[in-house]
This record gives sequence, C-alpha cells and structure tokens, in this order.
Amino acid sequence: MAYKFVKWFNELGKDDVELVGGKGANLGELTQAKISVPPGFCITAEAYKYFIETTGLASKIKDIISKTDINNLEQLKKNTSDVRDMITNTPMPPEIEKEIIEAYKELGGNDGPVKVAVRSSATAEDLPDASFAGQQDTYLNVCGEEDVLVHVRRCWASLWTARATAYRQAQGFDHFSVYLCVVVQRMIQSEISGVAFTANPISGNRQEIMINASWGLGEAVVSGKVTPDEYVVDKSNFRIIEKTISDKNLMIVADPDSESGSVEIEVSKYLGSEYVKKQCLSDEQILALCQQLIKIEGHYGVPQDVEWGYEKGNFYILQCRPITTLGKVQNEDKKVNTTSEKKVLVRGLGASPGMAAGRVVLINDFDDVTKIEKNTVLVTKMTNPDMVPAMKKSAAIITDEGGRTCHAAIVSRELGIPCIVGTKNATEILKEGMEVTVDASRGVVYEGHISLDEENTEKLSKESGPLINRVLWKELAPVTATKIYMNLGEPEAIARYKDLPFDGIGLMRTEFIFTDHIGAHPMYLLKTHQEKMFIDKLAEGISTVAQAVYPRPVVVRFSDFRTNEFRGLKGGENEPIENNPMIGWRGVSRYISPEYEAGFRLECKAIRKVRKEFQLTNVYVMLPFVRTTSEVRQVLNIMAEEGLSSGLDFKVWIMAEVPSVIFLAEQFCTLVDGFSIGSNDLTQLILGADRDSAKLSNMGYLDERNEAVICAISHLIEVARKYGKTVSICGQGPSVYPEFTEFLVRKGITSISVNPDAVVDTRRLVASVEQKIILESLRQYNK
Repeated sequence: MAYKFVKWFNELGKDDVELVGGKGANLGELTQAKISVPPGFCITAEAYKYFIETTGLASKIKDIISKTDINNLEQLKKNTSDVRDMITNTPMPPEIEKEIIEAYKELGGNDGPVKVAVRSSATAEDLPDASFAGQQDTYLNVCGEEDVLVHVRRCWASLWTARATAYRQAQGFDHFSVYLCVVVQRMIQSEISGVAFTANPISGNRQEIMINASWGLGEAVVSGKVTPDEYVVDKSNFRIIEKTISDKNLMIVADPDSESGSVEIEVSKYLGSEYVKKQCLSDEQILALCQQLIKIEGHYGVPQDVEWGYEKGNFYILQCRPITTLGKVQNEDKKVNTTSEKKVLVRGLGASPGMAAGRVVLINDFDDVTKIEKNTVLVTKMTNPDMVPAMKKSAAIITDEGGRTCHAAIVSRELGIPCIVGTKNATEILKEGMEVTVDASRGVVYEGHISLDEENTEKLSKESGPLINRVLWKELAPVTATKIYMNLGEPEAIARYKDLPFDGIGLMRTEFIFTDHIGAHPMYLLKTHQEKMFIDKLAEGISTVAQAVYPRPVVVRFSDFRTNEFRGLKGGENEPIENNPMIGWRGVSRYISPEYEAGFRLECKAIRKVRKEFQLTNVYVMLPFVRTTSEVRQVLNIMAEEGLSSGLDFKVWIMAEVPSVIFLAEQFCTLVDGFSIGSNDLTQLILGADRDSAKLSNMGYLDERNEAVICAISHLIEVARKYGKTVSICGQGPSVYPEFTEFLVRKGITSISVNPDAVVDTRRLVASVEQKIILESLRQYNK
C-alpha cells in the first residue's frame, strides 16, 4: 500500500529531518547503513501539520501562544496545558487514522498486534547544535490499534509541553516552524540498556567512548531515575580505562499485568539483590558495543550520542544524534566570595563542568520551579525534562540520581550550567536556603561561598583533585614562530578560553550568532524592517570576542550556511531545495547573488560597526567557499561600498576549500591578504569523496595526509610565501595528526588554528618541531 502520511525506516535518510524530524531521519539513516535497528515507521510531520490545519487547531494554538509570557512559569504551564488538551481531544482525520492502522498491522505481520515504542521526533530535534533531549514524549510497550492512535495524539500534544515550549524559546526556534513526526518502532524488551557517547562529553576527549548501562529498559537511564554503571574505553586500542559500578536499585520493564505499558520495579525483587551492585555489561559486551559505536560514528563522520538496548544476545540501536555539547563547559576561573572554611557537603559525578555559588532551592516537581531565581542552585532527587525552564535560570544543578548521559546532564552542558548528578543524598544533606559552592568540574559541593584563588588552591587540590591555572599557561607556553590560533564558535565561550596561550582567533564562525542570538533569516529581517536588530546582534557577538582578546587578531568568517541550514531559520522557507547543499549555493556565490546581496551587506555593516564604532580594529574577515577570482572581485567591490577595504589594519582572507583556489593560487594572491585551508572540505573535493561516507572514510579516502592533499597544500603555501601572503589552516588535521602538523611547520605555514582543547598541545608540538628544524640546520652547517 502506498502511504501519504507514513514512511518506513528503509525509505528514509539523514537528510529527511524536515519530513520526519531528527529521530526519524537518523533511524532511517541507521537502517540504510545496515545498523541493527528495530523495524518501524514514521508518521510524518506533514501528518501533524495536516491535522492541526484541517481541524482549525493551528490558529487557536497561535492565538494562545502569542499571549503567553514564556518567563511566567505559571502562565506557561496553564496555556500549554490548554493547547495539549485541544490536541488530544480533537478527533484524528480518518485519512491519517487509516494509514496508521494499516502500517501498524503491516509491522506486526503474522504476529498480530505487537508491542511498540511510540516516540516523538520534532523537525528541530537531534540537530548538530541542539539535541532537544527529552523535550517531547515517548511511550513504551504500546499495544493495539486504538492504543497506538491515542499515543500518537499524545505525542503530537507533547510538542506543546511547558518544557518543550521554553526550550525552543531558549534555543531560538520559531514555535510555528517546528512540526512533529511520530516514530512507531517494534519494542525491544531490553535486559540491559543505556546511552553511549562516541566522544567523552565531560572532558571533550574524542579518543574515548563513554557508556552508561543499567538493567531493563533505557528510560531509567535517560530520565535519570537510576545512577547507571559508567565505562570509559580508549578508541585507539579498545582498552577499558575506567569503570564506575553503581548501585542500580530501580529498573523499568514491560507491565506483566497488562498488554500495554511499563512499570518501575526494584532490581533486587526482579533480578535478585546481587544485581544491584553487579556490573551490567561484561567486558566482552562492552567491547562488542564499542565496535557498533565506532561504525556509527564512522558513518556520520562526527561524534554521536547513542541509545542502545541488549536483548537475547544482541545489541540494538534505538536512536542516535550528534553530540551537541563537546567543549561547552562553564568558566572554571569564575571567582566568588570566599570563606575561611572549606567543608565538603556532597560528592557526585561532574556532568557539566564549571563552578558556581548560590542559595539552595529544593525542587520536587514542576510546581516548585517557580522558586528558582537567578543565582540559585537547583537541587532535585532525579532529573526531569519539566525543569528546563528553571534550569535556564539556575546557577548550578545537583541531583541525587542520574548519570552523566541523562537528560539533565545533556541539557546542562548545552546551557553551560555546572551540573553534578548521582550524589545519592543531596536532597537530604542540602537544606532549602543553604548557601553552597558547586564545583562541578570535580563533582564536589562545598558549604558557603568559596573561590579557587591562589590562597586556597593547594588545599582544594588535596580535597578534590588537581587544578590548572590557565593564567600561567601564557607565561609558561613556549614561543613559536608559527602562530597558534584558536577556532571559536559561540562568542560567550571566549570567557572560558581567553587565557589559553593562543596568538589570535583564526576562525570565528558567525553561524552560532545567527542561530542562538538572531534566530531569523537576514532576508526575512530586511522584509520585516528588523535589519538594525541583525546588525546590532551580530556586532555584539563579534565584539565580545574581539574585546576579550584585543589586540590579538580575530578572523571572522562571514556566514557559511548551506541552503538546508538557512531554511531552518525563521523566514527561511523560500530557500531553494538542493540535492547536494554541501557543494551548492553557499559562501561567496550567495553573497553576490541578487537574492542575498542585501543580506550580505548587513553582515558587512555589522563588521564595520565593530571596527568603527567599537574601535576594535583587530577584527579581520574571511570569505568562505571561494570558487572563482571573478566572484571574489565582485564581493570585494560590495565590501568596499560598505566601507570595508583591505589596508594596514584590516585584512581579507579566503578559505582554501575548493581545488580551484589551489590551481589559481597566484591569481588569488593578487586579490586577498591571506588564505585559511579548510582541510576537511579540501580533502573531500580533491579526492571526490563524500566526507559523510563511512565506507570511504574506513577505506582512508578522507585523510588529510593523502598525497594529493599534501601536494595541494604544499603548492598553496609555496605560492603564498612567494607573494608574501598569510596561510593558515583551520581544519581538524593538526589536532589529530602530529606528523601532519610537522609537515605544515616545515613547509612554512604562517599559522595553525585549532580547537580550544588542542591549543596547548599544538603549541608545544610546534615549538618542538621548530627546535628540531634549528638543530638540523646547525648540524648541517657544522658539516
């Protein structure tokens, strides 16, 4: 049967987010990649849109939400409850109902009515920059046609919970550009389940896998109702380098007394008392799961957050999404008023690093979240997605239960809020109104307000682990002739990294400002006469960084959204749909097009404001995805008309990502001041290898050390040096391959720009290479 509102997993891929949301698209992608995924289908976002529009609900919902103050939690709770009631009480159009029933029957086959998981999948979910973890509802062990239909409507309604509405607002998403798909997936009755990260979300180490595991269904781990076992595995040799075996008192299983639903039960009663402290996964099982995780990360090409289950000797992947929080940590150098006493009150797992102080507020349920104010510390028994509105206001978060991959941990890292989970007794020890200091980097809660200043550093170190004084890094860092720059996304992150020993910002992406602070398409803002807001917000974000690092240079890359990413912004629905946005209408080709030139001029005006009004003349610019010299000439003319022309204190660089820049390097040298090698795209385009292809990646085609890529980079550096032009690199290669970094230094690259976590190691490596070159020259001379 051909369906209009239903798509099977094997019909979907990762590019179908707008049709089936992030969860649905990823399940389709995993199925296509032959990963072990329980079978199922998606009720598309078009079905939800059709439902609310044909029933007249759309206008009613808009009217209610438009009158809702998101910061008024009582009003938010009441109004969103009214919206949900409207959705669950409105009959489903028969054309949608019929397709769902037919697909459900087809899924069961000869087995008859089967138990399924009914999961929500929003079109703004599981994205590279926001996970939306736990914001919509999931229902387990649903059985029977009528039960499935009821829970589909409940999932639709969960798009309008208070927590989901507040989260969208915090992430800058337009409420009415987000639709909801429902995933119906054959139920796996997991004996063991959990969550895994293919990069360590706490340390940011991409060479480590972190696995959380507990007994029964995974909802216990994800919701934070249990403190799971935690295993850390070294990717390079598959050695288990860390185990934390927790007391797992609770598990969730299928309700034995009903055809549908799940129940919470004590582990000691269901499995036996010895299982409470028993390691869930054997070492062999841990390594078997790691093999699947490596395969998944290889397929996507970026670190993944994976939910998994283990049933009857097999691992099943239940969903995955990009890790959205690597590098998002709170400023560890934040100062608070000190006391003479350093009394440790509670210890737990540091889930979102950082340090904060404030007054304790105990939260039992959503009704208590109104007590949370700025600079208060949220303390609760277990994590709960309903607390997101309060979490945004909190100085820090502490829970009794939960692991470092539970919902509260993920959202805390996204929000940059210090969080400690799994303390077991925080709600008993910490009293309402008590003043505490939360050191989430070490999982310790102190009585009163303390600070990590030089006077008490030694004492605190003995109590809770070693400390690193970043202020000394610049003093002790070796001097290098090759400049060490740093890549930066979020402007606010500079507060955490400003004391690292870098010589400037080699790549400041503006995309984070677009999504987090502006939230709308530039052409939409022009159409609605909000261009001043765009200019001010963009200028504010750039100046935050430029002022913090002045006089060190900040190279700002103009926006490099692809068409599919621009469509995700408010007012971006008119963006063209391209088969391959990666090599489509992006970068300079967009800036010179009549459809976007006015938008690019807004970006130029923001740069001019930073340099002229704020007098931050350390700001340079970079043009992304350059293809031809003629387009560079056109865009330089536009910039000149906006008051941005290359000079003694203003430089214009271009990204070297397209092979044409390499071939015509001499011609480009006459137009611009420098180049920044985007080695990821350059490798992809030189070798004609899709960097999202796991097959090609595993075969070694996406390695910057490939002879053709090395040859291209060598040529560009040689030509640039001949013309006295700057050459930098901002790809991942130098952070991953020491020998690649040595090659760049020996060729005479001007600067190397790396992520914050690689700044110190890269500077040391570059210094050692430069010293080696000097020694080699001396030995040669002495011969």
